[in-house]
Amino acid sequence: MKAKRMAGMMIMAAVLAMPAAAADTRQQDKRQQDTRQDRAHGANEIKKDIANHRAMADAHLNAAKCLESGKSEKECLAQLAKDCKGLAIGKYCGMKHTH
Repeated sequence: MKAKRMAGMMIMAAVLAMPAAAADTRQQDKRQQDTRQDRAHGANEIKKDIANHRAMADAHLNAAKCLESGKSEKECLAQLAKDCKGLAIGKYCGMKHTH
């Protein structure tokens, strides 16, 4: 009886450990994917990304200043859309990469 109970406990422990092992594997896969993406970007691509981030930051700063000046949100968002054209995605100049 004790042997069956012990075997049952060991099986239960193994089953409970499975999700943790799967999560660890997913984290490893994500890290490997991130590393591959980093290698895919050469120096020129990284410089372009930096320039795009600075341009998006400037566009968002200008939108904040526009709102602070008392202009309407509609007017400021329209200017933001113009300033961000080709840099980001979404109508609010999302900071998510377009590549």
